[in-house]
Amino acid sequence: MSADADTVTLSRAEYEALLDRLENAEDKGALDNLQARIAQLGFAEATKDYLPLELTKRLLDGEHPIRVWRAHRRLTREALAAKAGVSPTYLTEIETRRKPGSFKAITKIATALAVSLDDIASWLKASGRA
Repeated sequence: MSADADTVTLSRAEYEALLDRLENAEDKGALDNLQARIAQLGFAEATKDYLPLELTKRLLDGEHPIRVWRAHRRLTREALAAKAGVSPTYLTEIETRRKPGSFKAITKIATALAVSLDDIASWLKASGRA
């Protein structure tokens, strides 16, 4: 059996149509999962980790993701600092980008905010401010 026997050739249009169908199926699956979570937990609980449009716009405008997530969690700077075990001054320096924050500190802050490091790092990288 030659290597070509396992090869499929598609036109660009067929390939792009296939990708579109895959993306649509993934989107439908994500929506189905969300609807199931809403049915099980209720809307507020199922969507508690979704940022509202106002906060998403703040991220897109370049505001530090830790500050945005802190606002979403309704924590003061002092309350988040205490919960994360960092000084309020250090947290301020991170949020204002005067200091990048150590990996350990960012991990503690992400844990205190109940968000993944990706939720913080991806926005920093996207804004070119990592």
